[in-house]
Amino acid sequence: MASVLLKVSNLTKSYGARRAVDDVSFQVQAGQTVGLIGPNGAGKSSTVSMICGLLRPDAGSVELDGEAVSQGLSAAKRKIGFVPQDLALYDDLPARENLKLFAALYGIRGVDLKQRCDQVLALVNLADRAGDKPATFSGGMKRRLNIAAALMHDPQLLILDEPTVGVDPQSRNAIFDTLEQLKAMGRSLIYTSHYMEEVERLADHIVIIDHGKVLADESPAALHKRLPAQAALRVELADPAHTALLDGIRALPGVGTVSSEIGVLDILLASSQDALPVMGYLERQGCRPLHFATARTKLEDIFLNLTGRSLRD
Repeated sequence: MASVLLKVSNLTKSYGARRAVDDVSFQVQAGQTVGLIGPNGAGKSSTVSMICGLLRPDAGSVELDGEAVSQGLSAAKRKIGFVPQDLALYDDLPARENLKLFAALYGIRGVDLKQRCDQVLALVNLADRAGDKPATFSGGMKRRLNIAAALMHDPQLLILDEPTVGVDPQSRNAIFDTLEQLKAMGRSLIYTSHYMEEVERLADHIVIIDHGKVLADESPAALHKRLPAQAALRVELADPAHTALLDGIRALPGVGTVSSEIGVLDILLASSQDALPVMGYLERQGCRPLHFATARTKLEDIFLNLTGRSLRD
């Protein structure tokens, strides 16, 4: 079993009368990627800020590799790399000079500095743009350079806060490739995102926070077992579904939630085998499916089941 790298214990933070983080605890093992997800205002950003030592908790503690993480200078903080959602770059400095600036904060200089710049630029696929200014970069390239800056001091733990906001699919895949390489190298990652498919791809452990509390702290497989539905069926009909048809589907064995929107049925099922009776029922009712597909229930289904479907500002 891998050793525990990060230990977050009973973190609490209030802003006036509002408790933003309420007794949050979880761990990150060496080499593990943890997805930290929650609705807007759930307490993710405050939790991440306290883990990085940027925000003082009202109560609780953070330990990295057995050392306390606190505000100010500490040995434990030097083992953390943080990639903020807002870009932390100087647009008018060439990419390599940006990296040198961040390296100077950790006392990296000389031959080590050049080698480290070369390594991280290659890792994020920006070696050929080392002399160019970020002002000339696309949004995805800036995001990748942001990650490179956080890696200059070779941290044991990399924390990424919404690292793919506003980037195109190609850049998003390039970021995923970089993070998967880091994981293969034994780095531990905490990844926060509103994109559930990203967390499903990258994380081997998931922490869900809402209203400042931890609602789930489990592997993806364990989370899927929380839902009675383990499969999903999407059917596109030639004509809109009427109420009696929906009620008939809901009465079939193995059928969970049934929703309908503009001629498309989304049906949660106990297992993929339960899709056949549904399709048979639709045929008997004279419905003409234009297209259908089955899939495993998604992390988004679990997330909404735990946190609710109400809009969050």
